[in-house]
Amino acid sequence: MFKTNLLRLSQYPAPIRLGAFILSLLVLWLPLAAPIYLLVRDTNLVSILTMVLLYVEFILLLRLWGKYVYNQAQLLRYYGLELTQLNGVEVVRGLAIGIIGVLILFGLQGSLGWLVWQQPKVFFLKLILESLIVGLGVGFAEELLFRGWLLDELQRDYSKSVALWIDAIAYAALHFIKPVEAIIHTLPQFPALVILGLTQVWGKRWRRGRLGLPIGYHAGLVWGYYIINVGNLITYTKKVPEWITGIDRNPLAGVMGILLLSAIALSLRGFLNNGQISKNNPG
Repeated sequence: MFKTNLLRLSQYPAPIRLGAFILSLLVLWLPLAAPIYLLVRDTNLVSILTMVLLYVEFILLLRLWGKYVYNQAQLLRYYGLELTQLNGVEVVRGLAIGIIGVLILFGLQGSLGWLVWQQPKVFFLKLILESLIVGLGVGFAEELLFRGWLLDELQRDYSKSVALWIDAIAYAALHFIKPVEAIIHTLPQFPALVILGLTQVWGKRWRRGRLGLPIGYHAGLVWGYYIINVGNLITYTKKVPEWITGIDRNPLAGVMGILLLSAIALSLRGFLNNGQISKNNPG
């Protein structure tokens, strides 16, 4: 009876399925997370432990969700999370696109005199490796969540175009779960996050549903910005307003960052469209 009810859940509309999944995840997570909040005093450690716990349970729940709701034993693979050489190569390609894009962004601003480069204040090799690990962790987590689970649930009910825009807007909006003052302050980065969300869906579809390129590209952006920001490698000269270079040193909240992301987004969309044309007209 229990399995039958779960299979019926697959026939419900996407908002109900999404709500059921999130509620199930919270029911599993809260009893284990609560003692961490109560017993651990270091707020940074609390944040790390609870987020790692949440994501481990998210992956475990996905496996059960696939098995009992959709009768798919390999749901993660269906999402595009394949342990293959091709997917690995695409992760590396995405990393290259992301970090080269960041270097172009800051390099161009440096050549225009909008910023000056500084010597790193930390051990540089350690910073590179640390930021790479952080980038890959963020890229893996967010892409499996948004371009894996969420996008798949949306595409089961809606057209590709509708699923694309809901996924991108939801991705941007969920970065603003914070106090109202912080939301208002960081609101300028919303358009850039929407563009990044669109790019990742186009990138996944271009690579025939694999997540390697989106994970790599996301990780590359985080990797490059982490090196520059944490390493204190730049100082802005304030020759142009912050809304051009990025409010509060955040390139996503500036015109230059939006232009960079838009250029990459349009390129991937072009590759996707060209691939679809070639597929439809093989001769």
